[in-house]
Amino acid sequence: MNLTRRTIFHAGVGLAGAAVLSMAALATPASAAGTTTQNTIAAACSLSAGSVTAAGAQNTSKVTAGTPPTATKPNSVAGVYKPEQVRVATRYTIEPTTSSFDISGFVLQGDSLYRHHFWRTGGGQIDPSVPNSFTRVGGGWTNFAALETSSYEGQDRLRRSAYGLNTNGSLYRWDNSAPSWRATGSAPGFASVKSLVLISKTYSSDTFLANTRSGALYTIQIPAGTPMKPIVTKVRDSGWQSFEKLIAERCGQHGTLLLGIDKDSKAGFLYAVGTAAGTSTVINNLGKVNGTFPDAVNFRFGVVPDLDPL
Repeated sequence: MNLTRRTIFHAGVGLAGAAVLSMAALATPASAAGTTTQNTIAAACSLSAGSVTAAGAQNTSKVTAGTPPTATKPNSVAGVYKPEQVRVATRYTIEPTTSSFDISGFVLQGDSLYRHHFWRTGGGQIDPSVPNSFTRVGGGWTNFAALETSSYEGQDRLRRSAYGLNTNGSLYRWDNSAPSWRATGSAPGFASVKSLVLISKTYSSDTFLANTRSGALYTIQIPAGTPMKPIVTKVRDSGWQSFEKLIAERCGQHGTLLLGIDKDSKAGFLYAVGTAAGTSTVINNLGKVNGTFPDAVNFRFGVVPDLDPL
């Protein structure tokens, strides 16, 4: 990607309402006052929360850390999906073109996985010059309750991975380089996981935050090699059971802005999470986000992989 494209891209992200991050350091020592960290976060970070409505629209809302945290009124693009068809969506990528925004991600519809791609106009409609396409990747996805992708691009190295949580309690991994997906491992022992979200990616590993039905919070680090051997570390013993969906964005040099969505109450709560360090991890509850999160399917909007700051 050349410099001109990067410059255009950053300008377009602001127009699209994607995440805007301060690169000021987030993390403070564990002994520091929590209010110091909270004030730093409140002035710095936001994330772009996407969703699929029952009617088939794609919504985007900017959630900003503040006192209290706030969410903008959703930008809605009608007719992106067929009503009540999508049950799981991965992170979506948004990239500006000369006249529109190039948007792509993966969705589960029924038993099948699809790569979804369309262009959105600056006015918030589907660009009719580019097909709103759903390309079927394959079947056999009925029992998958969660799916996420991780693409690392940097230093002339490329790694593309996808992770699926199956109702049988196993976590599966694929190389999802186009045009097809190739299985690269699986691991049992995740039956208690309710939601998981990618918080860090390097060429050698991916790291997730996951909450369980009993309320515990863990990090799951997955080295890129085979066989697949996740490293699970407890972060908190309790208090996280209400969230059906977690959405995360980098905040500062070492931290994460984490949105937890409680689908029973349709409420969202925002947290500032410091460097992952087991039970010593600093987590500040920034409070309930204004408004509601009524949609059944939620995901993160992010930039192209080589610029994505996770």
